[in-house]
Amino acid sequence: MTTAAAPLDTARILAERFAATAGERDRASAFPHAPLAALREAGLIGLAVPERLGGGGAGLARAAQMVGTIGAGDPAVALVLAMTLLQHGLIHREDAPWPRVLADRIGREAATDGALINALRVEPDLGTPARGGLPATIARRDGGDWRLTGRKIYSTGAPGLAYGLVFARTDEAEPRIGNFLVPMSSPGLRIEETWDHLGLRASGSHDVVFEDVRVPGEHAVDLRRPEEWRRPDPLQQAWSCALLAALYDGVARAAQGWFMRFLHERIPENLGAPLASLPRFHEAVGENERLLSVNVRLVASLAAETDAGTPPAPQEAGFVKLTVTENAIQAVQRVTEHCGNAALSRKYPLERHLRDVLCARIHWPQGDAVRSAAGRTALGL
Repeated sequence: MTTAAAPLDTARILAERFAATAGERDRASAFPHAPLAALREAGLIGLAVPERLGGGGAGLARAAQMVGTIGAGDPAVALVLAMTLLQHGLIHREDAPWPRVLADRIGREAATDGALINALRVEPDLGTPARGGLPATIARRDGGDWRLTGRKIYSTGAPGLAYGLVFARTDEAEPRIGNFLVPMSSPGLRIEETWDHLGLRASGSHDVVFEDVRVPGEHAVDLRRPEEWRRPDPLQQAWSCALLAALYDGVARAAQGWFMRFLHERIPENLGAPLASLPRFHEAVGENERLLSVNVRLVASLAAETDAGTPPAPQEAGFVKLTVTENAIQAVQRVTEHCGNAALSRKYPLERHLRDVLCARIHWPQGDAVRSAAGRTALGL
């Protein structure tokens, strides 16, 4: 029988391999087809798929550990993986709105073929729908099916996805909005390679354009009235926040590991001893260790509550994501400040870690949204 630790051990080995070539992919903005194939071969794409469907049956705790481990090697690979794990963490729950036959089929494909899936939600004019508003992507009735037209931006993993879960509105007299499961091989769908970003450059977060794409009727997996989308889903928020927190914590751990090796190896001529012998570096390393230790406990606590069937209020999950990612940013910035020019040389990986970790502030929920929601709640507004 495979133990729970075995997939994590495999992930550590793969993460080391990914780290060796992550810089090349970053410089070329090259989608990580080979690393994802390695995850697929190792059976890690289906980690969060129920065991009855051939998957790993992992809950949020194991999924977050996996994402953090891979994130320390190549966060672009980890982000694509995290988005698939997130969807499977949601669609197989008992109260999921998905048709069960369809959810089971998607789960089996992930477990057996390593099929990737991600939600495609953000649009040029709308931004993230989490801040409100109706998507411009339109689903029109075509007999028993739908026809989808629109554009999604920042579609992470686009070149490698088997399915996109497209957030759109219907053209009905009283529009509904929701998710349509679309095979990425569908006629009328195309990917425009627009991704040119500060960090996570290999994530393939391109535009996806839909031109009258036919979607089977049963693939409209979750349509609701607009007002029914206004309240965050605690389970979705918990999975999303924990996985993103773990990913960026992984980036910070990679930076911290590089920093400690640098301190042992760098022996200035005027010192005659490694930088690791100096008290000011002891303090810097120790402060980062404090932040990263707090991160572990926060993510583990959020994941444990969620796996126990009692995910915290969305506000609490947002606090975890915000705190962990800000700790990660602080840790990488501290390493940068203490390493001088070596930190910003493209010869070394630290400048990439710095660029990657700053992307944490863009992923939803963003800091201002977390703080504003908490403030309104505290004030009884």
